Amino acid sequence: MCTMHYTVVIDAPKEKVWQTMLDADGYRSWASEFRDGSYYQGSWEEGEEIRFMTPNGNGFVAKINENRPYEFLSVMNRGMIYQGKEDVDSLKVKAWAPTYENVTLKNQDGKTELKLAVDLPPDFEDRLKVAWPQALDKLKILCEAG
Repeated sequence: MCTMHYTVVIDAPKEKVWQTMLDADGYRSWASEFRDGSYYQGSWEEGEEIRFMTPNGNGFVAKINENRPYEFLSVMNRGMIYQGKEDVDSLKVKAWAPTYENVTLKNQDGKTELKLAVDLPPDFEDRLKVAWPQALDKLKILCEAG
């Protein structure tokens, strides 16, 4: 497993970036870079469970490890969802779980610097190395659009 680091500077305040990143509609838009129709179920509140889903019923089950609004978000991926069923216990999942997605936002002269550190499970590494930068570019476009 590898951890990738990405940085993007967005010409918008941290509050707008945060809201766009976590809002259901904003999420659907930028997360479409992973799979069209992607959405989440659950809460972004610290300690809460959240599911990152695709229209076919597959996805990831995760927990919000830490949430400091407008500053830091840590998501701990705990397992897979396949055809609507969660798997957090199989050997295949235990080989990579947990993994983390950590987002840090910093004010940079009226703009927002977004830093992402994301663990990429081996089975998804090639695809996510391409999809994450595309998703961050889409988030930037959404935040700067108006």
